[in-house]
Amino acid sequence: MDRNLLNIIFLGFGFMFLFTAFQTMGNIEQTVIDSIKTDDPTFTGDGYTSLSIIYAVLSICNWLVPSIITKTGPRGAMVIGGTTYCLFMVSFLWPQGWLLYVCSAILGAGAALIWIGQGAYIARCSNPETISRNTGVCWAIFQLSMFFGNLFVFFQFQGLKHIDQSTRTIVFSVLIGVAIVGLVILALLRYVPPVKDEADLQNDSQDSSDSSSSSEEENPIKAFKNAVRLFFTKDFLLLSIAFVYTGFELSFYSGVYSTSIGFTDKLGVNAKQLVGLSGIFIGVGEVLGGVLFGILGSKTIRYGRDPIVISGFVIHLISFFLIYMNLPNGAPLGNTSDLSVFDPPMAWLAILCSFLLGFGDACFNTQIYSMLAGSFAKNSVAAFSIFKFTQSVAAAIGFVYSSQTGLRYQIGILVVFSIIGTFCFCLVEWAIKRKNNLNTIETASETEDYKDKDMIE
Repeated sequence: MDRNLLNIIFLGFGFMFLFTAFQTMGNIEQTVIDSIKTDDPTFTGDGYTSLSIIYAVLSICNWLVPSIITKTGPRGAMVIGGTTYCLFMVSFLWPQGWLLYVCSAILGAGAALIWIGQGAYIARCSNPETISRNTGVCWAIFQLSMFFGNLFVFFQFQGLKHIDQSTRTIVFSVLIGVAIVGLVILALLRYVPPVKDEADLQNDSQDSSDSSSSSEEENPIKAFKNAVRLFFTKDFLLLSIAFVYTGFELSFYSGVYSTSIGFTDKLGVNAKQLVGLSGIFIGVGEVLGGVLFGILGSKTIRYGRDPIVISGFVIHLISFFLIYMNLPNGAPLGNTSDLSVFDPPMAWLAILCSFLLGFGDACFNTQIYSMLAGSFAKNSVAAFSIFKFTQSVAAAIGFVYSSQTGLRYQIGILVVFSIIGTFCFCLVEWAIKRKNNLNTIETASETEDYKDKDMIE
């Protein structure tokens, strides 16, 4: 097997174990905190506030990470970042409001390291022919995390309206152990040298002492300036709208939607159990999307990235409409017996929407990763830092308004940004296609010129 593909597989498994723990925590955080407040009225923590702090700090730290990675490398950045995830989960064994928020801020800084480190590592292990396959393999394996943790929660929460302390301790302890396994895998990843452009390769052949001049391994100040300069290019200003949408829908599917299902009393006594089942089917959609548009990317990307993103857009619109009809407006804010358009709401439809949210998210993210790691490979650290910065700002804003806004208003925001974001992504993809076609024509023309000269000679 290709050594780089093995690197990608191990990277995917490292993220799978780590995020089996964290994504499950994010999925149940507000539900669990609601139960903690029942047991301890002095506890003042809030799940939505915690998640908004994580993404707010993440957005700020994204600008610092390119400079840090010049010193740590992608692998070191991922190990440091993974450690902060473990620390965050440990804090739930001793629930204190101040500790929750402090660990959320620390996790935000670590998240910037781990995600940008992942993008840079994928870029180092890929070339234009393998980038779709590698992003898809990593994405599909990583999203298996949605199965195991949420399946565990599904059985642990079975028949419970209140998540008692003993159940919480068991769940948190198991998740922390799983996260540590993922951290060990990331620490054992092979070193992969950075991507070099043609000028760097020529310099290497002329002077081996100049081999550190690759486009990725710049000094910290230059790395920061490069990220800022790239952010203000036309392509990235357009892509930022798409990144904002992925941030809003990330906050919705990872923290709001499953919680809304658990708070909908008319779904019956098993509403809390459905929180875990919802997370599982989000994962099913994510993995299926990763397989179709990543592992089989050489076939599905034949007509470009834009048809896949447009498909994700349509799927998300369908899911938003069904969620609007099925769940009450007050569902994100706490337990509610309010009416929805469908009365009573249907559990199977709620779970179907979970699948659609996951599948549509995979359509967007696999193609964004493919574009950034493929078309911007020489600036992959800067490109992924911009992506994560913009996405994180949007996610932080999403979690802030989620704690104050009804479900239908949140859906309205998602619909507007899905339309604009999809259009902007397509504009950039079409520009890349035109550039690639022009380069192909120029290359063919140069080849013909060489043939003609050879014939004359």
